[in-house]
Amino acid sequence: MATYKKRGFKPKNQVEEKEFDEQESTTAEVFNTLDESASKSEEWVSSNQNYILGVIGVIAVIVLGYLGYMQFVQNPKEADAANEMYYPQQHFDQALASTTAKDSLFSLALNGADGKYGFLNIIEEYSGTKAANLANYSAGMSYMNMQKYEEAISHLENFSSDDAILGALAKGGLGDAFMQLGQTNDALGYYESAIAHSGNEYTTPKFLYKAGVTALELKENAKALKFFQRIKDDFSSSDEARTIDAFIGMAKSSK
Repeated sequence: MATYKKRGFKPKNQVEEKEFDEQESTTAEVFNTLDESASKSEEWVSSNQNYILGVIGVIAVIVLGYLGYMQFVQNPKEADAANEMYYPQQHFDQALASTTAKDSLFSLALNGADGKYGFLNIIEEYSGTKAANLANYSAGMSYMNMQKYEEAISHLENFSSDDAILGALAKGGLGDAFMQLGQTNDALGYYESAIAHSGNEYTTPKFLYKAGVTALELKENAKALKFFQRIKDDFSSSDEARTIDAFIGMAKSSK
């Protein structure tokens, strides 16, 4: 094992002198190797200086360009799009609450009027913004209420969200649209996606129930029973749980 040698150290015998010489030789070799590596690195940097500076310049341009784009293009675009959402969202909310003239209100929400943008205009003019993404959801739900299911599917498929409620409602809305088109297997798949998206007291029992009913229609009674049983076990205070025993009985009796 190598030991620390104090300044002025003198070997006491030939063995110690040999060990000392070997250590000195090894140390010299290490420093020579380091010097050679440093020299080669300096030579490489010197000969490739223009290339290195060019790469650094490109990275700097990309970073500055991104920051400038966000500051002067994307952020103002996001703000404008959010402001434009006010008019169509008002008509959308009114349509949901109204008992008459629903289609005309949904149409205003979709297409706008009097120089004001509707959801479709926002989707087209402000593509890539959060507002345009949300407009796809609202447009899809508007078409659902107008019984235009293919259009609803087109827009809901273009909507994405990690939000527990909106994300689940969009997937469940796709299930409803496919169900109306008679594509029962697709509908069940989207109901299952809505269930998997998040667990909450509002959307989960709703889509467990729809998935169960759809599974019954497909004669997948074992699967239907699991959906109904989960409502009974985990969401006993939900509206769907009020009649769930009857559906559990249906799933069991048809097995």
